[in-house]
Amino acid sequence: MSEWDTIRLEQEDGVATLTVDRPDRLNALNVETLEAIEEALDEAADDDASALVLTGAGDDAFVAGADISYMQDLSTPEAQAYAELGHRVADELEQFPAPVIAAINGYAFGGGCELALACDLRVASEDAVIGQTEIDLGIIPGWGGTQRLPRLVGDEIARRLVFFGERIDAQDAFEHGLVGEVVAGDQLDDHVAQLADDLAGKPTYALAAAKEALNQAHETSQEAGLRYERRLWSGLFGTHDQREGMEAFLEDRAPEFE
Repeated sequence: MSEWDTIRLEQEDGVATLTVDRPDRLNALNVETLEAIEEALDEAADDDASALVLTGAGDDAFVAGADISYMQDLSTPEAQAYAELGHRVADELEQFPAPVIAAINGYAFGGGCELALACDLRVASEDAVIGQTEIDLGIIPGWGGTQRLPRLVGDEIARRLVFFGERIDAQDAFEHGLVGEVVAGDQLDDHVAQLADDLAGKPTYALAAAKEALNQAHETSQEAGLRYERRLWSGLFGTHDQREGMEAFLEDRAPEFE
């Protein structure tokens, strides 16, 4: 397994945990860290991870955002390159061939919020604070926030969050639909680990197909999405997991998926 200076990747029983490890900088994302995340996602996918957890090191932050000290003096072409790197990482999370859970254990601002938006599920500590805070830096969300946030919380709430740069607590984030669950801070790791373990026990190919089909709902018309679903659904027939799942159901026993 590869090693990086600013992140950690750990894998156990089919679950990969990717931790942004810059607690002294509230896990802010510089170029080195984003490139390391890209490499780690590729490695986890190559190792056939059945679930992936994304979180931040320390007690204060999930990811507090992009590295402002790095961004401050960027030219327009340099900013474009930085945006493209951030988009690649978010896209890879969204397209990772297994469910991705964001364990939001603290501040998730700007680019940190955008990485969480690219995950499949978001679980927040009750101490978490979340926001698209870029407006007060004289910029806008640049790693997908203007596109993914409205799809998750609706247009009105997304505009308010982006226009005002508001920082909201975990309960408000839950009420807006920005996160799916809020748990006590000292229970977050165990709760997310249980979710990831449960996902890792599901049939891998069916989970990947389900994620692919759900993602497609945001990319195309309903008619095209329904055609896509039919292809994915029928393609699962004849796999070990399809046969095992249905045989187990008919025999009233627990399935043993690959």
